[in-house]
Amino acid sequence: RHGAQRLSEIQAFTKWVPRPGRVTRRMVDDAIGRSLSRMGVECLDLLQFHWWDYADRSYLDALKHLADVQHEGKIRHLALTNFDTERLRVITDAGIRIVSNQVQYSLIDRRPEAAMAGFCRDHNIRLLTYGTVLGGLLSEKYHGRPAPHRGKLNTASLQKYNNMIDAWGGWALFQELLGALKPIAHKHEASVADVGIRYILDRPAVAGVIVGTRLGVAQHIADNARVFSFTLDAEDRAGIDAVLAKSRDLMKAIGDCGDEYR
Repeated sequence: RHGAQRLSEIQAFTKWVPRPGRVTRRMVDDAIGRSLSRMGVECLDLLQFHWWDYADRSYLDALKHLADVQHEGKIRHLALTNFDTERLRVITDAGIRIVSNQVQYSLIDRRPEAAMAGFCRDHNIRLLTYGTVLGGLLSEKYHGRPAPHRGKLNTASLQKYNNMIDAWGGWALFQELLGALKPIAHKHEASVADVGIRYILDRPAVAGVIVGTRLGVAQHIADNARVFSFTLDAEDRAGIDAVLAKSRDLMKAIGDCGDEYR
């Protein structure tokens, strides 16, 4: 009974990424019905919506249909993934209540600070962040090491975030950042990754950090839990910020949140 009770406390969320084009209520009902059936629930705790093509404003029709389904009790909360601030404003102005936007956010990629975080704070929207540990590159094991050859980057995440490091300032500056993070991690009896996560968790509008796992390969459960056992002080943040100030502005180089996918 205790196990069943704990299971009932778990909340899960799912994603819907329709093809751009006309979106009807029937299409929305079918998609939500499939999710309800697959997850074995009567109501989706959180439905995250993503849309590839901003030129096609059918995303507003889709979200309005989703809001109707939400009103009928089949969706508890509506959320987004990788929407930029301009489109989030359009959606909010249309009267659609969004609780969160999932975006890439790390010590390397701080684009959410340019516009997204402020808008979310003002409209009671929270950020769920990913890429915060750079697919594992934000780690002691890469400090003092040469830039990894592409053949060593054996996951799509490692390749993606290595490219982000290049755009941000390059491997030499990343080494300087790891060098600044190591004594902070030692001081708090934590890991470099923990410090990177704690820094982002402390940013405005951030509700949580999504840390990827590969079951049986890399889970880091105990290490991740240490994030909640310490706080960064002003000296810690100043040491980190001094290195970050030397980096390029990714907002200018790439664009707002999610623009790299469009």
